[in-house]
Amino acid sequence: MNNYELMVIFTPVLSDDEFKAAQKKYTALVTENGGSVVAENPWGLKSLAYPIQKKTTGLYWVLEYSAPAEFNEKLKIQMLRDESVLRQLCTKLDKYAVEYNAKKRSGVKTGTEKAVEA
Repeated sequence: MNNYELMVIFTPVLSDDEFKAAQKKYTALVTENGGSVVAENPWGLKSLAYPIQKKTTGLYWVLEYSAPAEFNEKLKIQMLRDESVLRQLCTKLDKYAVEYNAKKRSGVKTGTEKAVEA
């Protein structure tokens, strides 16, 4: 089981219910294929750096999960078929990134955050 972080930009025309249903769909896909969801974070509506399909905003969602390596291809195919997904990026996390994300979620300040405060 490897650890991954998935960032998805959904089209901004989705309602809140549709946005939540899409999130639930992909978290269910992870668990159905032998993975487990570590954390999810809906960022909401944000401006895009450049227009995608003539849209200047998008609904951002970040999912951290652990799953077998072969699952990512299934996930990618599902995302490409989904018309509500503008962009997606799946990143494999190393042990340091997993540790950093866990500290960030628990509220423990990291070395870089302590340096910024000083």
